[in-house]
Amino acid sequence: MKALMTGNEALARGAWEAGCLVAAAYPGTPSTEILENMAAYPEVYSEWSTNEKVALEVAAGAAIMGARSLAAMKHVGLNVAADPLFTMAYAGVNGGFVVVTADDPGCHSSQNEQDNRHYAPFAKVAMMEPSDSRECKEFVKEAFSLSERFDTPVLIRVTTRICHSKGLVELGERQETGVREYRKDARKYVMVPAHARERHVVLEQRLSRLREYSETTPLNRIEWADKRLGVITSGISYQHAREVFGEEASYLKLGLTYPLPDRLIREFASSVERVYVVEENDPYLETHVRSLGIECVGKQVIPLCNELSPEVIRKSLLSREPDRAYGVEVAAPARPPVLCAGCPHRGFYYALSKYKDVVAFGDIGCYTLGMSPPLGVTDAVLCMGASISGSIGMARAAERAGRKLKVFGLIGDSTFFHAGITGLIDAVYNRSNIAVAILDNRVTAMTGHQDNPGTGVTLMGEKTAAIDIAAVVRAVGIKEENVRVVDPYDLAETEKAVKEAYEAAEPFVIITRRECALSREARKKREGIRCVVDASKCRKCKACMRPGCPAIAFKSGEVVIDASTCNGCALCLQLCKFDAIAKVGE
Repeated sequence: MKALMTGNEALARGAWEAGCLVAAAYPGTPSTEILENMAAYPEVYSEWSTNEKVALEVAAGAAIMGARSLAAMKHVGLNVAADPLFTMAYAGVNGGFVVVTADDPGCHSSQNEQDNRHYAPFAKVAMMEPSDSRECKEFVKEAFSLSERFDTPVLIRVTTRICHSKGLVELGERQETGVREYRKDARKYVMVPAHARERHVVLEQRLSRLREYSETTPLNRIEWADKRLGVITSGISYQHAREVFGEEASYLKLGLTYPLPDRLIREFASSVERVYVVEENDPYLETHVRSLGIECVGKQVIPLCNELSPEVIRKSLLSREPDRAYGVEVAAPARPPVLCAGCPHRGFYYALSKYKDVVAFGDIGCYTLGMSPPLGVTDAVLCMGASISGSIGMARAAERAGRKLKVFGLIGDSTFFHAGITGLIDAVYNRSNIAVAILDNRVTAMTGHQDNPGTGVTLMGEKTAAIDIAAVVRAVGIKEENVRVVDPYDLAETEKAVKEAYEAAEPFVIITRRECALSREARKKREGIRCVVDASKCRKCKACMRPGCPAIAFKSGEVVIDASTCNGCALCLQLCKFDAIAKVGE
């Protein structure tokens, strides 16, 4: 039986067929759907972990105990999880242990486009790169076997196009592997220095065996055709290269991309007249090919930045401009991303935007869009949790420069649980005069409304304790008088809290609490509710438009509110001094 599946769906299916028993992840595009699909298989314990490091450690613990386990994350998440990954490479496994890293060439929804293939030689773990959905399913099954055979974690590197493109997948039955026997073995699993030194030797011996395996595995294969041109490639780049060159080239398709097969590469290169290395982002394969003394064409003509496509390859390697496709003369207007109509973050950002001597360090989430006009309150964004830690550094530097600025750290609820708590502890411990706004919209909104420790529901749909953010804030040492919990739809209450935070001389926390406007709960609660403008009362002062809500506009000389997008948050109503806006449908 075959099914049409995305790469993410196929990865989950392959793990299930391989007998995976434990899976953990933190949601992040383009990897999110892997665990969402795993949760549909009752035989697998699946969880949204607090962050990627926790997810990898949960899976590692299960593997040590003897269960096949999987951890999944987007590319920057592997930075967070690198610490346990590197040490698990020394320790090895008991049950098979697979880590999926979903890279994002082109930065479709990420702060960088780092190439995580470099993690495999850095951590010294085996790495596979599937090229389509079918291979995603088959490769993850092979990865579990390889992990147990060579006593190693296995990294599966996919990219946005692999994760989200669909292809036909042959469905198989589940292989029940059970949980292997666990034996205490401190020299293997307790990484004190004396044991780590011994395990490093074991690791290098394992890599030697893996190199031999890479020469003969069907994961690496030569596809002979025209030998005037040879293309060395992997992952989605293989699909693009096949589309460009077809039968006019031979291909060395690499599925096991660490360790790389030196003899196979030399054999292939010696059998063709010219060698092209086609890959996205960094010259990972090309650098290795050149280290073998093989002349090749690669990144001197193929762009380092952004995604590859057949058009980019044709232009780079064949100097051929893309064929003109059907088009129209009218271009769609630019549509920059904005906070949604009724977004609860807008009220807080509007209140904060009134202070011109405020510097705000933002974080990773949909609230990053507070940077956009007309609000424009976000000055810096780095990585998950950096808003609080970065604010501490900003405030200390401003203080030493004699600059009278107030620094705010802006962070979401899921991100606060992920990586913000330690920064807040640092602010308390080091008596940093910063204000922190925790924008709690009751869900992990940006990646598709996944639950988090504050929602009271697990990935598997079980009711659980909902972590109280205000209680956590007080527990780490923020004084009771310096904590405000506000409804950001209440502009007066929000403005009062922002003023108090601005004037505070010690760590101060505002928690804005209102569910995401697009959540099922919010849409059901606010169905039919909207705001309307009474044109006879409107003075056209446009005060209602200052927060930048996309549901309100000035058209043909009139202020109008779009009934299809407004959810009646009433922020505009509170800004109108002439009672020209009313809420209806309650």
